[in-house]
Amino acid sequence: MKLKDKIAIVTGGSTGIGKEISRFFIKEGAKVIAISVDESPQINENEKTDFPEGSFVYYHADITDSLKINEIINEIVDKYQRIDILVNNAGMAKDNFLVIMKEEDFDKVIEVNLKGTFVVTKAVARAMRKQKYGNIISMASVVGIEGNIGQTNYSAAKAGIIGMTKSWAKELTMKGENIRVNAIAPGFVRTGMTKSLKEEIINYVVDNTCLKRLGEPEDIAKLAVFLASDDSSFITGQVIRIDGGLRI
Repeated sequence: MKLKDKIAIVTGGSTGIGKEISRFFIKEGAKVIAISVDESPQINENEKTDFPEGSFVYYHADITDSLKINEIINEIVDKYQRIDILVNNAGMAKDNFLVIMKEEDFDKVIEVNLKGTFVVTKAVARAMRKQKYGNIISMASVVGIEGNIGQTNYSAAKAGIIGMTKSWAKELTMKGENIRVNAIAPGFVRTGMTKSLKEEIINYVVDNTCLKRLGEPEDIAKLAVFLASDDSSFITGQVIRIDGGLRI
């Protein structure tokens, strides 16, 4: 098992890509602590064997609420004495063209995707610096690299995550700590977020992807396992695209 006995926090860890990352981490021996705005874990009856109570712990919280997040992180450290892995996965989208995008929609996406990642990482980084090691993985996006029509807010937030990833990789090793920080930049992945897209958009994306399909949550989860494990022990400060050849 690549993550045996590791303590991993996954934000947004009970739905979509986050749930698949949680599932794969548990398979590899980790204890997963999911933090999500959902009142309860979005786990179906037939999935419960993949998320055993001893290996999957759930906290209901808004990741932009620094007081609540600090309280949760302190509780986790008190209980488990360490945090080995953080996956900043929670996020949202409110797409629209620039000239008709509401300011509140811009602010909300920046707050959740960018500030939320900052808030959680700041709290976890304190613990990781004390223990002198850790592994932080944040979910960026190809649109944070290239931009996308109708996604001013989302593109800006994901580009910000890329900038923070590179800054943290430098800052969190200043005193010799072994803290690795990387980002994953998915293309179009088959999740609840892409279900709302029009069929012609999906067809266009598939036609312009070398592998002629959308990504699946498990594709991202496998990469997350690699980055969380010792298999990637000399990789930090990187943004790894996983888009099936959408842009080459």
